[in-house]
Amino acid sequence: MRSLLFVPADSRKKLEKALASGADALLIDLEDSVDLKAKEEARRVAADFIAEHRASPERPRLFVRVNGLTTGLIDADLDSVMKTAPDGIVLPKSVGGADVAHLGAKLAVREAEFGLDDGATRILAIATENAAGVFALGTFSGASHRLMGLTWGGEDLSADLGAETNRDGSGAYTDPYRLARSLTLFGAAAAGVDAIDSVFTNFRDMEGLAAECRAARRDGFVAKMAIHPAQVPVINEAFTPSPEAIERARAVIEAFQANPGAGVVGVDGEMLDRPHLLRAERLLRRVGRF
Repeated sequence: MRSLLFVPADSRKKLEKALASGADALLIDLEDSVDLKAKEEARRVAADFIAEHRASPERPRLFVRVNGLTTGLIDADLDSVMKTAPDGIVLPKSVGGADVAHLGAKLAVREAEFGLDDGATRILAIATENAAGVFALGTFSGASHRLMGLTWGGEDLSADLGAETNRDGSGAYTDPYRLARSLTLFGAAAAGVDAIDSVFTNFRDMEGLAAECRAARRDGFVAKMAIHPAQVPVINEAFTPSPEAIERARAVIEAFQANPGAGVVGVDGEMLDRPHLLRAERLLRRVGRF
């Protein structure tokens, strides 16, 4: 996945429009974008939408962002949407691996109840929406076989910290949020899952979005969340490996295959070691060529 588009679950019109956005995944939102009084209707709309499109071979992946574990709303969310077999659940305001394990247990019960394959429902955890979550970023390894990615959020975190803003005058994140972003990257690497970058809230600033995508890809993120369909093409372009990058990765792998047992190989005049091989394998795995 390269692009993950948030869509309010209480708007059938927006959900249908999102199908044509080109996003690799839709994050059908039952949490922040839905008023408390509209939760039940949003659950119904989300379930109907997933049921209608689940069998389509051309659809994006369908994830549901439920309400957090401490809200008292998550069980009703899961009861409504799990019967339609979403591809995954987005867990907001998670505090480390224990929360992922807790959600995993809830999913296992409902998979059994609704006749779904055990472990089929993946988990994407939003891991930095409060200060406690930041301190728990090293605890996701081994928490659940369902965990497929970690992402971070600067908006809820800034509210938890009581900050005036999370970006400076140039538009760059200030130090607390750069730290949370970096630790999410480390936490995802330690857990062996995808690192997914946070949203870019200024949906009219495509140049700023593209620059943030390039920086995220450079640092090791493999995808980015979006809040508007117009952001999806920019994100997809940034996180799609170029033909040159794919050929370079193939050359690295072939060089190691031609020299079994070698710790270092030469490719185009450059000496490369095992970390370069792992990076090449990861890139080809992302595009389905390894």
